[in-house]
Amino acid sequence: MEEEDELTASYRIQVDSVVAAEANRRIEKEHDKLELARLRELSLLKLVRSQSDDLVPALMSRLGPVRAALDGHGGSLVVADVEETNRASGESALTFVIDLDGACVSCGAAPGTLKGIQDDLLHDDEIISVKFSSAMLDWFDDLQKEFILKYGEVTFVKV
Repeated sequence: MEEEDELTASYRIQVDSVVAAEANRRIEKEHDKLELARLRELSLLKLVRSQSDDLVPALMSRLGPVRAALDGHGGSLVVADVEETNRASGESALTFVIDLDGACVSCGAAPGTLKGIQDDLLHDDEIISVKFSSAMLDWFDDLQKEFILKYGEVTFVKV
């Protein structure tokens, strides 16, 4: 059994590597590298405070392989709400409530997409929390809704 677990882990690492490489290739094909780098360097706190149009592009630039899926299906992030809060250390941080647009709104892969978005955005030091608009749940039938609430590993809130 242990040997089987090691083999599974080995395959998972290989597949993750291939998926990441293909996603990066697609992102680089569709987007200017210098612009992506510029957007990644922008402070999200400053963008929120100034209500900059660069906020969504800056958030999108922080996404990993899930970005390729969003781009490929004409999807994008929509900031449904954002709140500036203070960490225990006193530093400012952001809590985002995200919605999606494009074909991503009713995709069967939505649970994985949402989890990927959440995980990628939480890598940014200025983001303390990522939640999703509960309005998104209306896109799904009862079975899909039950599945995403039970296994999606994301939080939905009313905006």
